Amino acid sequence: MGTPPVTVDGFVREFLHELNSNQGVSLSNSSVNDQYMALASTVRNYLMARWLETERLQRENPHKTVGYLSAEYLLGRQLGNDLLSSGLIDIAEEALNQCGIDFAVLRAQEVEPGLGNGGLGRLAACFIDSLATMNVPCIGYGIRYEYGIFRQTFVDGRQVEQPDSWLSLGSPWEFAHPEHGVQVNFGGHTEKTVDENGNEKTTWVPDWNVLGVPYNYMVPGYLNGRVNTLRLWSAQATKAFDLQIFNSGDYADAVRAQTFAENISKVLYPEDSTPQGKELRLQQQYFFVACSLHDFIANQLEEGFDLHKLDERIIFQLNDTHPVIAVPELMRILVDEQGFGFDEAWEVTQKCFAYTCHTLLPEALEVWPVSLLGRLLPRHLELIYQINDAFLEDVRAKFGNDEMRVRRMSIIAEHPERSVRMAYLATVAGSKVNGVAALHSQLLRDKVLPDFNEMWPMKFTNVTNGITPRRFIRLANRSLSTLISDSIGKGWVNDLERLRELEPYAEDAEFRKAFREVKAFNKERLARTLEQRDGIQIDQNHMLDVMVKRLHEYKRQSLKVLHVVTLYNEIISGRLDPADVQGRTVVFGAKAAPGYKMAKDTIHLINKVAEVVNADERVQGKLHVAFPANYNVTLAEKLIPAADLSEQISLAGMEASGTGNMKFALNGALTIGTDDGANVEIREHVGDENFFLFGMTEPEVADLGAKGYNPGSHYEGDERLKGAIDLIASGAFSDGDRRVFEPIVSNWLTSDRFMALADYASYMDAQAKVEASYADEDAWTKSAILNIARSGFFSSDRSMKDYIREIWHTMPVL
Repeated sequence: MGTPPVTVDGFVREFLHELNSNQGVSLSNSSVNDQYMALASTVRNYLMARWLETERLQRENPHKTVGYLSAEYLLGRQLGNDLLSSGLIDIAEEALNQCGIDFAVLRAQEVEPGLGNGGLGRLAACFIDSLATMNVPCIGYGIRYEYGIFRQTFVDGRQVEQPDSWLSLGSPWEFAHPEHGVQVNFGGHTEKTVDENGNEKTTWVPDWNVLGVPYNYMVPGYLNGRVNTLRLWSAQATKAFDLQIFNSGDYADAVRAQTFAENISKVLYPEDSTPQGKELRLQQQYFFVACSLHDFIANQLEEGFDLHKLDERIIFQLNDTHPVIAVPELMRILVDEQGFGFDEAWEVTQKCFAYTCHTLLPEALEVWPVSLLGRLLPRHLELIYQINDAFLEDVRAKFGNDEMRVRRMSIIAEHPERSVRMAYLATVAGSKVNGVAALHSQLLRDKVLPDFNEMWPMKFTNVTNGITPRRFIRLANRSLSTLISDSIGKGWVNDLERLRELEPYAEDAEFRKAFREVKAFNKERLARTLEQRDGIQIDQNHMLDVMVKRLHEYKRQSLKVLHVVTLYNEIISGRLDPADVQGRTVVFGAKAAPGYKMAKDTIHLINKVAEVVNADERVQGKLHVAFPANYNVTLAEKLIPAADLSEQISLAGMEASGTGNMKFALNGALTIGTDDGANVEIREHVGDENFFLFGMTEPEVADLGAKGYNPGSHYEGDERLKGAIDLIASGAFSDGDRRVFEPIVSNWLTSDRFMALADYASYMDAQAKVEASYADEDAWTKSAILNIARSGFFSSDRSMKDYIREIWHTMPVL
């Protein structure tokens, strides 16, 4: 492993050793990738001793562990984070400088593993970072997708998905352990037998199986020496190659089993609009939880451990419904393999799981057809039926024979087809159920799971999401971090509430000037990045107005497009004097699910509006639109620190929490937003005067929906809105072809499920306030500084403390 490189000279020696011995090249003959791999290995070696020591201490003095079960981990690049956590950034930069190597070039060589879809996966990454930093034992469990979320490209403004080959140049951050592979079974049938004591026993006789191979990743705490583990599973065939078939000349058939098995961990979220896609997705979910439960019980517990006390050693957190099949899997292990009775197994199981719900959208709460579950996991379906029977007995005991209530609460839905409601299963099995923002948790109780809340009010709680300040300010915004540390000291990185000490600096003219210089530096850095990465040029003197998030109708990118088109239309029609308009660059970043037509149509519209607006001399210097393709964590780390205005404009009652809203506020952007998700808490913390609120409240949304929403009345009643929609409908952004965006226009005027038109006038009024506020440079700067100073609550460290106190009851290991 070599001597830990704690000096510049030591780091240089270790780096050159890795370059020579592992990459097999000299410095003079090395490629950028050789140098990156050697640098990664050097950093990895330094952390390795701490990782092994963490595992040794856990074995010798076992503590209750958090088993974080998540189908997604959006990690971001590892090199910078690991250097930061180990305190080696400055040493590494100087060491590479002595070798004549540009550190920034090597950092840029790293390919980000896109093992998540958006906020859910990034949240999981923030949480495991915080747990390591807080010295809490944790194993993150997930899937090592060979291809992560697709790489987004644009062809004539339309989204085209390319495979995300993040492993093509190798990954120096993972450790494969095929010797700890886990066999995972699928299909077949069950058989009943009676043992010598007359007890009935069920045996699952599967049809086929695959092997789960663990790949371990280090999760270092910040400057504390602790290194936890992220364990991602890769699917391989148990019988990968048939030599006899190969020798007969049927080469494809010889590797068919291998291809079939590897499909399970091939792609993040296969397109599931087909029956085959749905089945593959369920295979993925069962595959990784079966591997993970087996791993913890077989490899993390000491031999002979009494599984009746399993809850004293593990709490499995279900990150949304994707891992909920772990509930019947643990029951199967306890009943079929360990000989527990059903009731005693259920008592253990209910103590070992907790469930986080991340949505309010009914279509996002997973439901699996009984026909599919029974074919793929017959034993698990039997156990789910047993769980449901026992649960419904409890419902009848508490509420009497209220059959409508029983039908509403049953884990098994009968219509439109017989299916298993995974959110209900998670709620019944979980020791706690939490939402992820105060409003979301209340709506979860009142609207999504009201019957369950009535039955178990103490089971429901709230933990507002958070973000790691290590990656999203200390690493992403080093110039701001330096300014903060120079002002209040360094301890704030692990105690984000200390940012409150910045409040008096909002009144300090010198500090405001320094803050504006930081923002200007970050805008310049972003401009260079977009020019090199996408060929996009932006005006660094403009207000940077940013909307980055997954493309979904409820997030209302369409409302932002209407604002852009309105501004454009008002200027070119002469109704708005360009001299009265603040220069503004609007940046979008968003991927649409491959099968989501309306989302993909919206991307096409944004890109076509950008083309026309950016080419029109009448709005030059006043309005510009940028849509860099393939928005990811790496780009976020450049874009968020540069932003002036954060767009958080979902329809009230639709967004569970959001975490982008927190990242922007922490980096000194002001929010324009609805009272939705964590926006509510951000506004409460930063103050109404430092937040641009607009739109209906959730009760007003519900009331309008109940009365019957007519979007056409808003179109007819607002000249600016009518003008913007008519301009889109006219073909002005589609080379005169009125048909291109007709589906979007028609949707707005006849359906508009997420009420963009109803909130349009309020949004435009709020944007007028933004214009006026931004013109007062000093006042805007004060608000930006106060946003930072009052964002300490939104640290993922605080989220973890809430989980520990309310749900997990684990303790830090000192």
